[in-house]
Amino acid sequence: MSRPRPPSRGARSPVTTPHQQQGIQSVEIGMRVLAALEEGGGPMPLSKIAASSGLLPGKTHRYLVSLLRTGFVTQEMDTGLYNLGPAARRLGVEALRRVDEVGTASRHASALRDRTGHTVYLALWTDAGPSLVRQDHGWYPLPIVVRIGSILPIVDSSIGRAFLAHLPEPLTAPILAAQQRRKESSHLPPERLAQVLDEVRTTGVATATGSVIAGLNVISAPVFGPDEHIEVVIGVAMPARFDDDRDARSIRAELLTTAKAISAELGCPVQD
Repeated sequence: MSRPRPPSRGARSPVTTPHQQQGIQSVEIGMRVLAALEEGGGPMPLSKIAASSGLLPGKTHRYLVSLLRTGFVTQEMDTGLYNLGPAARRLGVEALRRVDEVGTASRHASALRDRTGHTVYLALWTDAGPSLVRQDHGWYPLPIVVRIGSILPIVDSSIGRAFLAHLPEPLTAPILAAQQRRKESSHLPPERLAQVLDEVRTTGVATATGSVIAGLNVISAPVFGPDEHIEVVIGVAMPARFDDDRDARSIRAELLTTAKAISAELGCPVQD
């Protein structure tokens, strides 16, 4: 019997796609359970997770137990409902942090903090709404520290308003409606909301004075990419006592200068 001949140096092995390669089925099923929790938009009962995952409740429960042990899922003691856990949040934030736009903006955010002395935030738009991906702490204590990975109210936060003013409505409308159903974001009359967003587009900044957290004022500006679409929002947070005319003008000028510098570095055409 003749031996199989080895491939020649110029020969290439057949290319296989991820779907053709052998994987670990249990990992893929676990991802289905996590995806069901992510798509649910909030705490979910076992029965709903099972239905969304296409699994029997008993099998779903076994996967949830493992995900609970690893921190990717949490369970509320009083209701028994399941939700994404701290490990899932850390993974999501780290994935967002590695987006090139965030890396570019981060250097400017630190410099803005150093010039103003105030806390600076960076946020990206996600499937759940605006999410904080970076926080450079300033010299002045704030009423509360907002956790990285937090989803912000779209209407009430200045970061949310900046995204709402510059993203297409078909993208923002369903997420805003979901937040409003859960009472996480305010209902503004359409004419008032249009007025707020027009002001954001005209002035280049969005403001929120104590609307989310009492005693905390935030001013935010959009950062644009090469296609002039909004990529990141950068915001400056300060205790309310700093919100006099002189402070506001100075911080607004620094913020706008920084946002334009980041936009230019990302390839956005120069704007007057």
